[in-house]
Amino acid sequence: MASAKITLILGSHAHVPYGADTAEFENVYLNHVRPFVSSLCKYPRISAALHYSGVLLHWIERNHPGLFMSIEEMIARKQIDILGGGFYDPMLPLLPLQDKIGQIELLTTYIRKQFGKRPQGCWIPSFAWEQSLVSPLAACGMGFTFLSERQFALANGAATNACVCEDQGKLITVFPVLQSLETAIAEKNAALVLENFSKKQPAGAETLVSIFPQKINVAKNESMDSAWSRFFEDIARCEPFVETISPGKLCKNLGNLPKRYFPDSSACTEGMSPRRFIITHPEAGGIYAKMIFTNVLINQLRGDKSRKLSAHEELWKAQGNALFCRTGQQGLHNHLLRSAAYSALLRAEQITREKSKFVPSLVPFDFNMDGAEEWLFQDSKINCYVQSLGGGIFELDYLPRAWNYLDTCDGRFAFADRLLPAGTTPEKLVPGAVDAARLCRNERYEISNLDKVRRKLSLVLRPAAASIPFGNIEMVKTYSVKKDTVSAGYTFTNQGGTPVPFQFAPEIDLALPGKGDTCARFFISKAGAETPLTQSLLRGIDSLKIHDLKNEVHITLTASRSFNGKLLPLCIPDPQTGAELYQAYCIMPCISLSLKPGETQELEFTLKFSH
Repeated sequence: MASAKITLILGSHAHVPYGADTAEFENVYLNHVRPFVSSLCKYPRISAALHYSGVLLHWIERNHPGLFMSIEEMIARKQIDILGGGFYDPMLPLLPLQDKIGQIELLTTYIRKQFGKRPQGCWIPSFAWEQSLVSPLAACGMGFTFLSERQFALANGAATNACVCEDQGKLITVFPVLQSLETAIAEKNAALVLENFSKKQPAGAETLVSIFPQKINVAKNESMDSAWSRFFEDIARCEPFVETISPGKLCKNLGNLPKRYFPDSSACTEGMSPRRFIITHPEAGGIYAKMIFTNVLINQLRGDKSRKLSAHEELWKAQGNALFCRTGQQGLHNHLLRSAAYSALLRAEQITREKSKFVPSLVPFDFNMDGAEEWLFQDSKINCYVQSLGGGIFELDYLPRAWNYLDTCDGRFAFADRLLPAGTTPEKLVPGAVDAARLCRNERYEISNLDKVRRKLSLVLRPAAASIPFGNIEMVKTYSVKKDTVSAGYTFTNQGGTPVPFQFAPEIDLALPGKGDTCARFFISKAGAETPLTQSLLRGIDSLKIHDLKNEVHITLTASRSFNGKLLPLCIPDPQTGAELYQAYCIMPCISLSLKPGETQELEFTLKFSH
């Protein structure tokens, strides 16, 4: 059977998330970017499209600037198109309009300055699509983009033909990317894959194929440079039935394309839209909420365009798509990526504050955009955000180091209260559920007092049903924030008719920079003597001091009476590799209480920060 003629858009896409370590940048450069670009440069008859995020391009500029000479050479001979997009490879559907445009224009400006040519089309990270993207893409001068063959199937479109998309009267051309061919090329000879694909197409049909292979077939002990050179040699041998063309050139010659509307979708997480992802993963929802909140603060700036732009540029660093569509080491569960995003958001927030005019405050605000108010303490050094569910702190920022100490996973927070059986020893303490315990973190606290002048917030947990352990205990929790100290005061009252002995063991999660002595060290104080903590158990201590070595911050946990407890690192398994991924440390102080009917007792915990 004769091979049908294929018009091939061959491309290369690579990105390393903001906040990733240098080794990850070097790995992507050595195994993908450099071999592709340097090999392609030797085959001037093969046209291609390149998309490398602004984060990656900027790193290459500083560390391997010689590669830009090869790119400039191929642009000069009209061999390649450089694709635009968002500078930080953002999750575009989740961004406010000005951020969509700002990110795209930032990368467009960078490409124009580096390579002397403005991009005509763009790459959509993770193929995360909403129809409303058409308007801002068109407004930024983007004439074409790419979506996956699966998305074309959802839109009832052929995956071997381009189409046009419309929104508010604006149009953009969309090319299909055949990920099924990319998978085959990763395992087999590229020429053989393309020939077999060509033979399956109807004779005389116009067949358009776009591929951006991330992996190719590599022989045993073969270098990546050799493998990519062999790949381009295979493409060159396909010249009788394959014509490579740059998408910009092709777009100018296309006409009478069918119109398609693509449903909200993504190429990651089995097609889950990013909006569903942030609901399913509360830690992603937390970053999104902080992003929107920071955007509001920035938009309130008036009369200082330079400061506003600087704040936006920090905000954009936190919008990378990996945090909103992937889990595990490559995405949301990588604590390096999350902490970098929060640090950027906090730097942006600090830019919006005028030191001479900033006034500490306590305000009710629907931060999580869930229809219920949260309470935001904002001080010169500390942000402390409190929620009604569990009455806990869900964000705790130390602004001098731009660090969120509650940047963790699985919806965890600080001062997650637990009432445990009286005989519970430190050895039996584990994060979360304990047999015969009342897990107050799962209950809603009611507001009992909001003192904006003194900046004190009191929440009350009412007695529960008799079937719930320690259901007769009423708890009032009072938060206050002063400069560098967060205080949580407790008042317990036995509303039942019998004595109730119990252990009070709140969980306090702290997202330190990492696990081990190189990241954090712990010290305990007894009777004024401070000694290093050499085990996970805490017995009869007056305070626990934490040295955050990366941020050079000291955090001291004290209570109104001596306490026992336990300290454990929190890790979760990587869904791809099973490796343990560090998230935070869980501190579980434990204090014995016993209340007679109608009796009240008080406790207080404080977290003090210094650097």
